[in-house]
Amino acid sequence: MAALDLFGRRWILRVLWELRDGPLGFRPLQHRCDAMSSSVLQQRLTELQEALLVDRDAAGAYQLTALGREVFDELRGLVGWADRWADELDRVARDR
Repeated sequence: MAALDLFGRRWILRVLWELRDGPLGFRPLQHRCDAMSSSVLQQRLTELQEALLVDRDAAGAYQLTALGREVFDELRGLVGWADRWADELDRVARDR
């Protein structure tokens, strides 16, 4: 339940998604997250650091930890399902 609570918080999944390809500084990460407010991004990064899913590299950029990469790998199944769901919704809409 704790994981569902964490992942259900606004922007948490987006931050994990944007960090999937490697470390990002605060401003580039904020830009990739549709310029969310600095205070919200800082709060979400703090929550993800406390959850051991994100840490900072030697240059101060944010990156996924081993646990963060693992959870992202687990979420790939959900991404695949969401793609199939979107296709089905499109198919039903076309058939109407």
